[in-house]
Amino acid sequence: MEKVSGVHCTVGESPTWHAGEGAWYWVDIPARRIWRLDYASGATRFWEALEMVACLSPAARGGFIAGMETGIFHLLLQDDGSVSAERLAAPPAPELGQGMRFNDGRCDRQGRFWAGTMFMDMAAEHAVGQLYRYTAAEGLSAPYVSGLLTQNGTAFSPRGDVMYLSDSHPKRRMVWAFDYDTATGTPHNKRIFLDLGTQKGRPDGAAVDADGCYWTCANDGGLLQRYTPAGALDREIELPFAKPSMCSFGGPDLSTLLVTSINPGNVAGDWPGAVLLLQPGAQGLAEVPWAAG
Repeated sequence: MEKVSGVHCTVGESPTWHAGEGAWYWVDIPARRIWRLDYASGATRFWEALEMVACLSPAARGGFIAGMETGIFHLLLQDDGSVSAERLAAPPAPELGQGMRFNDGRCDRQGRFWAGTMFMDMAAEHAVGQLYRYTAAEGLSAPYVSGLLTQNGTAFSPRGDVMYLSDSHPKRRMVWAFDYDTATGTPHNKRIFLDLGTQKGRPDGAAVDADGCYWTCANDGGLLQRYTPAGALDREIELPFAKPSMCSFGGPDLSTLLVTSINPGNVAGDWPGAVLLLQPGAQGLAEVPWAAG
Protein backbone atom coordinates (compact mmCIF):
# COMPACT_ATOMS: atom_id res chain seq x y z
CA MET A 1 0.00 0.00 0.00
CA GLU A 2 1.15 3.51 -0.77
CA LYS A 3 -0.29 6.82 0.39
CA VAL A 4 -0.57 9.57 -2.20
CA SER A 5 1.74 12.27 -0.89
CA GLY A 6 0.40 15.63 0.18
CA VAL A 7 -3.30 14.85 -0.18
CA HIS A 8 -5.83 14.94 2.65
CA CYS A 9 -9.53 15.28 1.93
CA THR A 10 -12.48 16.00 4.13
CA VAL A 11 -14.75 13.81 1.98
CA GLY A 12 -12.68 12.21 -0.78
CA GLU A 13 -14.98 10.65 -3.37
CA SER A 14 -15.59 9.54 -6.96
CA PRO A 15 -12.13 8.44 -8.14
CA THR A 16 -12.04 7.70 -11.87
CA TRP A 17 -9.22 6.61 -14.16
CA HIS A 18 -8.71 8.80 -17.23
CA ALA A 19 -6.95 6.44 -19.66
CA GLY A 20 -6.23 9.15 -22.22
CA GLU A 21 -4.21 11.14 -19.68
CA GLY A 22 -2.81 8.25 -17.64
CA ALA A 23 -4.20 9.90 -14.51
CA TRP A 24 -6.76 9.50 -11.75
CA TYR A 25 -9.22 12.21 -10.85
CA TRP A 26 -11.32 12.42 -7.70
CA VAL A 27 -13.17 15.05 -5.65
CA ASP A 28 -13.16 16.46 -2.14
CA ILE A 29 -16.83 17.31 -1.81
CA PRO A 30 -17.03 20.02 0.91
CA ALA A 31 -13.77 21.62 -0.27
CA ARG A 32 -15.25 21.94 -3.81
CA ARG A 33 -11.98 20.50 -5.16
CA ILE A 34 -11.21 18.23 -8.09
CA TRP A 35 -7.90 16.41 -7.63
CA ARG A 36 -5.61 14.82 -10.23
CA LEU A 37 -2.83 12.24 -9.78
CA ASP A 38 -0.50 11.56 -12.69
CA TYR A 39 0.33 7.84 -12.63
CA ALA A 40 3.81 8.08 -14.18
CA SER A 41 5.20 11.01 -12.19
CA GLY A 42 3.12 10.89 -9.03
CA ALA A 43 2.45 14.63 -9.38
CA THR A 44 -0.81 15.96 -7.94
CA ARG A 45 -2.77 19.17 -8.38
CA PHE A 46 -6.30 20.40 -7.77
CA TRP A 47 -8.92 22.76 -9.15
CA GLU A 48 -11.60 24.62 -7.18
CA ALA A 49 -15.21 24.70 -8.38
CA LEU A 50 -17.87 27.26 -7.44
CA GLU A 51 -20.04 24.62 -5.73
CA MET A 52 -19.57 21.12 -4.37
CA VAL A 53 -18.73 18.42 -6.91
CA ALA A 54 -19.94 15.03 -5.68
CA CYS A 55 -19.21 12.72 -8.63
CA LEU A 56 -17.63 13.01 -12.06
CA SER A 57 -16.80 11.00 -15.17
CA PRO A 58 -14.60 11.95 -18.13
CA ALA A 59 -16.47 13.30 -21.14
CA ALA A 60 -15.67 12.11 -24.65
CA ARG A 61 -15.71 15.72 -25.88
CA GLY A 62 -13.24 16.78 -23.17
CA GLY A 63 -13.63 17.78 -19.57
CA PHE A 64 -16.03 15.97 -17.26
CA ILE A 65 -19.69 15.41 -16.59
CA ALA A 66 -20.46 15.90 -12.90
CA GLY A 67 -23.23 15.71 -10.35
CA MET A 68 -23.10 18.79 -8.11
CA GLU A 69 -25.21 20.78 -5.66
CA THR A 70 -27.61 22.31 -8.17
CA GLY A 71 -27.62 19.86 -11.05
CA ILE A 72 -25.60 17.97 -13.61
CA PHE A 73 -22.83 19.97 -15.27
CA HIS A 74 -20.21 19.76 -17.99
CA LEU A 75 -16.92 20.91 -16.43
CA LEU A 76 -13.70 22.18 -18.00
CA LEU A 77 -10.57 22.46 -15.84
CA GLN A 78 -8.69 25.70 -16.45
CA ASP A 79 -4.94 26.36 -16.31
CA ASP A 80 -5.38 28.85 -13.47
CA GLY A 81 -6.94 26.22 -11.18
CA SER A 82 -10.54 27.31 -11.71
CA VAL A 83 -13.40 25.25 -13.13
CA SER A 84 -15.80 26.44 -15.81
CA ALA A 85 -19.22 24.85 -15.50
CA GLU A 86 -22.12 24.52 -17.93
CA ARG A 87 -25.30 23.27 -16.30
CA LEU A 88 -26.88 20.53 -18.41
CA ALA A 89 -29.88 19.54 -16.30
CA ALA A 90 -31.41 19.58 -12.85
CA PRO A 91 -34.26 17.70 -11.17
CA PRO A 92 -37.48 19.67 -10.72
CA ALA A 93 -37.47 22.00 -7.72
CA PRO A 94 -37.30 21.51 -4.82
CA GLU A 95 -35.32 18.28 -5.38
CA LEU A 96 -31.96 20.06 -5.04
CA GLY A 97 -31.17 22.81 -2.61
CA GLN A 98 -32.78 22.81 0.83
CA GLY A 99 -30.08 20.49 2.13
CA MET A 100 -29.82 18.17 -0.89
CA ARG A 101 -27.19 17.53 -3.57
CA PHE A 102 -26.09 14.85 -5.98
CA ASN A 103 -23.89 12.12 -4.50
CA ASP A 104 -22.50 9.00 -6.22
CA GLY A 105 -22.47 8.55 -10.00
CA ARG A 106 -20.75 7.08 -13.06
CA CYS A 107 -21.35 6.18 -16.71
CA ASP A 108 -22.74 2.85 -17.88
CA ARG A 109 -20.89 0.78 -20.51
CA GLN A 110 -22.58 2.79 -23.27
CA GLY A 111 -21.62 6.23 -21.91
CA ARG A 112 -24.90 7.21 -20.23
CA PHE A 113 -24.38 9.11 -16.97
CA TRP A 114 -26.12 7.87 -13.82
CA ALA A 115 -26.20 9.87 -10.58
CA GLY A 116 -28.30 10.00 -7.44
CA THR A 117 -29.32 12.60 -4.89
CA MET A 118 -29.22 12.60 -1.11
CA PHE A 119 -30.20 14.71 1.90
CA MET A 120 -26.85 15.89 3.26
CA ASP A 121 -27.75 15.67 6.95
CA MET A 122 -27.61 11.90 7.29
CA ALA A 123 -28.70 12.08 10.94
CA ALA A 124 -32.08 13.41 9.79
CA GLU A 125 -32.80 10.06 8.07
CA HIS A 126 -34.77 11.63 5.22
CA ALA A 127 -35.36 8.94 2.59
CA VAL A 128 -35.77 11.44 -0.25
CA GLY A 129 -32.82 10.46 -2.47
CA GLN A 130 -33.45 9.43 -6.07
CA LEU A 131 -31.47 7.89 -8.93
CA TYR A 132 -31.43 9.51 -12.38
CA ARG A 133 -30.00 8.87 -15.85
CA TYR A 134 -28.72 11.70 -18.06
CA THR A 135 -28.05 11.66 -21.81
CA ALA A 136 -27.63 14.58 -24.18
CA ALA A 137 -30.39 13.29 -26.44
CA GLU A 138 -33.01 12.61 -23.77
CA GLY A 139 -31.93 14.91 -20.96
CA LEU A 140 -32.57 13.99 -17.35
CA SER A 141 -34.81 10.98 -16.80
CA ALA A 142 -37.58 10.65 -14.29
CA PRO A 143 -36.30 8.93 -11.13
CA TYR A 144 -35.65 5.22 -11.63
CA VAL A 145 -35.22 4.57 -7.89
CA SER A 146 -36.72 6.65 -5.07
CA GLY A 147 -36.75 6.54 -1.28
CA LEU A 148 -32.97 6.39 -0.85
CA LEU A 149 -31.29 7.62 2.32
CA THR A 150 -27.69 7.82 1.03
CA GLN A 151 -27.43 6.79 -2.62
CA ASN A 152 -24.10 5.12 -3.42
CA GLY A 153 -22.27 2.21 -4.99
CA THR A 154 -23.37 2.61 -8.62
CA ALA A 155 -21.50 0.14 -10.85
CA PHE A 156 -21.99 -2.07 -13.90
CA SER A 157 -21.04 -5.65 -14.73
CA PRO A 158 -18.41 -6.30 -17.43
CA ARG A 159 -21.04 -6.81 -20.15
CA GLY A 160 -23.09 -3.96 -18.76
CA ASP A 161 -26.19 -6.09 -18.30
CA VAL A 162 -26.28 -5.78 -14.49
CA MET A 163 -26.44 -2.49 -12.60
CA TYR A 164 -25.56 -2.25 -8.91
CA LEU A 165 -26.74 0.39 -6.46
CA SER A 166 -26.19 0.75 -2.72
CA ASP A 167 -27.65 2.76 0.11
CA SER A 168 -24.81 3.39 2.55
CA HIS A 169 -26.86 4.98 5.32
CA PRO A 170 -26.36 3.26 8.71
CA LYS A 171 -30.08 2.47 8.77
CA ARG A 172 -30.04 0.78 5.34
CA ARG A 173 -26.64 -0.88 4.46
CA MET A 174 -28.02 -2.50 1.34
CA VAL A 175 -26.78 -3.24 -2.19
CA TRP A 176 -29.25 -4.02 -4.96
CA ALA A 177 -28.74 -5.54 -8.40
CA PHE A 178 -30.88 -4.81 -11.47
CA ASP A 179 -31.06 -6.44 -14.85
CA TYR A 180 -29.97 -3.70 -17.25
CA ASP A 181 -31.13 -3.26 -20.83
CA THR A 182 -28.01 -1.98 -22.57
CA ALA A 183 -29.93 -0.88 -25.66
CA THR A 184 -32.28 1.45 -23.79
CA GLY A 185 -30.36 2.13 -20.59
CA THR A 186 -33.22 0.81 -18.47
CA PRO A 187 -32.82 -1.09 -15.18
CA HIS A 188 -35.48 -3.57 -14.10
CA ASN A 189 -35.95 -6.61 -11.86
CA LYS A 190 -34.59 -4.93 -8.72
CA ARG A 191 -33.41 -7.45 -6.14
CA ILE A 192 -31.24 -7.58 -3.03
CA PHE A 193 -27.63 -8.34 -3.89
CA LEU A 194 -26.12 -7.76 -0.43
CA ASP A 195 -27.80 -7.11 2.91
CA LEU A 196 -24.92 -5.88 5.07
CA GLY A 197 -26.92 -4.79 8.07
CA THR A 198 -25.09 -7.15 10.41
CA GLN A 199 -21.62 -6.76 8.92
CA LYS A 200 -18.84 -4.36 9.79
CA GLY A 201 -19.02 -1.11 7.87
CA ARG A 202 -21.44 0.38 5.35
CA PRO A 203 -21.37 -0.25 1.56
CA ASP A 204 -20.10 3.04 0.16
CA GLY A 205 -18.59 3.62 -3.32
CA ALA A 206 -17.76 0.63 -5.48
CA ALA A 207 -16.10 -0.75 -8.59
CA VAL A 208 -16.47 -3.93 -10.64
CA ASP A 209 -13.44 -5.92 -11.81
CA ALA A 210 -12.86 -7.94 -14.98
CA ASP A 211 -14.16 -11.09 -13.27
CA GLY A 212 -17.46 -9.36 -12.54
CA CYS A 213 -16.78 -9.09 -8.81
CA TYR A 214 -18.11 -6.10 -6.88
CA TRP A 215 -15.58 -4.20 -4.75
CA THR A 216 -17.19 -2.05 -2.07
CA CYS A 217 -15.65 0.28 0.49
CA ALA A 218 -16.85 -0.68 3.97
CA ASN A 219 -17.17 2.82 5.41
CA ASP A 220 -16.73 2.86 9.21
CA GLY A 221 -15.31 -0.65 8.92
CA GLY A 222 -11.86 0.13 7.51
CA LEU A 223 -12.22 -2.59 4.89
CA LEU A 224 -12.26 -3.10 1.15
CA GLN A 225 -14.51 -6.07 0.31
CA ARG A 226 -14.83 -8.10 -2.88
CA TYR A 227 -18.08 -9.97 -3.58
CA THR A 228 -18.60 -12.47 -6.37
CA PRO A 229 -21.48 -12.02 -8.85
CA ALA A 230 -23.38 -14.52 -6.71
CA GLY A 231 -23.02 -12.25 -3.66
CA ALA A 232 -20.42 -14.32 -1.77
CA LEU A 233 -17.70 -12.50 0.18
CA ASP A 234 -14.53 -13.44 -1.68
CA ARG A 235 -11.85 -11.21 -0.17
CA GLU A 236 -11.28 -8.53 2.48
CA ILE A 237 -8.41 -6.05 2.62
CA GLU A 238 -7.82 -4.12 5.84
CA LEU A 239 -7.16 -0.44 5.25
CA PRO A 240 -5.27 2.11 7.40
CA PHE A 241 -8.29 4.41 7.68
CA ALA A 242 -11.73 3.68 9.12
CA LYS A 243 -13.78 5.47 6.48
CA PRO A 244 -12.90 4.38 2.92
CA SER A 245 -15.35 6.02 0.54
CA MET A 246 -14.80 4.76 -3.04
CA CYS A 247 -12.31 2.82 -5.13
CA SER A 248 -11.24 2.91 -8.78
CA PHE A 249 -9.10 0.60 -10.90
CA GLY A 250 -6.42 2.27 -12.99
CA GLY A 251 -2.86 2.27 -14.18
CA PRO A 252 -1.69 1.05 -17.59
CA ASP A 253 -3.00 -2.49 -17.01
CA LEU A 254 -5.89 -1.51 -14.68
CA SER A 255 -4.40 -3.54 -11.83
CA THR A 256 -3.98 -0.72 -9.28
CA LEU A 257 -6.75 0.46 -6.99
CA LEU A 258 -6.99 4.03 -5.82
CA VAL A 259 -9.07 4.34 -2.63
CA THR A 260 -10.35 7.64 -1.25
CA SER A 261 -11.36 8.23 2.35
CA ILE A 262 -13.21 10.59 4.69
CA ASN A 263 -11.89 12.54 7.66
CA PRO A 264 -14.85 13.25 9.94
CA GLY A 265 -12.90 16.09 11.54
CA ASN A 266 -12.17 14.62 14.95
CA VAL A 267 -9.72 11.87 14.07
CA ALA A 268 -6.00 12.43 14.54
CA GLY A 269 -3.24 10.95 12.42
CA ASP A 270 -2.03 10.98 8.83
CA TRP A 271 -4.46 8.45 7.38
CA PRO A 272 -8.01 9.80 7.80
CA GLY A 273 -8.84 11.64 4.57
CA ALA A 274 -5.81 10.20 2.77
CA VAL A 275 -5.78 8.63 -0.69
CA LEU A 276 -4.31 5.14 -1.01
CA LEU A 277 -2.87 3.10 -3.88
CA LEU A 278 -2.72 -0.69 -3.63
CA GLN A 279 -2.36 -3.83 -5.74
CA PRO A 280 -5.39 -6.02 -4.97
CA GLY A 281 -4.49 -8.94 -7.24
CA ALA A 282 -7.33 -8.26 -9.67
CA GLN A 283 -7.74 -6.35 -12.91
CA GLY A 284 -10.33 -3.66 -13.40
CA LEU A 285 -12.44 -2.47 -16.32
CA ALA A 286 -11.94 0.69 -18.33
CA GLU A 287 -14.37 3.45 -17.45
CA VAL A 288 -16.50 4.54 -20.41
CA PRO A 289 -16.56 8.32 -20.99
CA TRP A 290 -19.80 10.24 -21.15
CA ALA A 291 -20.74 9.82 -24.77
CA ALA A 292 -22.32 13.19 -25.65
CA GLY A 293 -20.72 14.71 -28.74
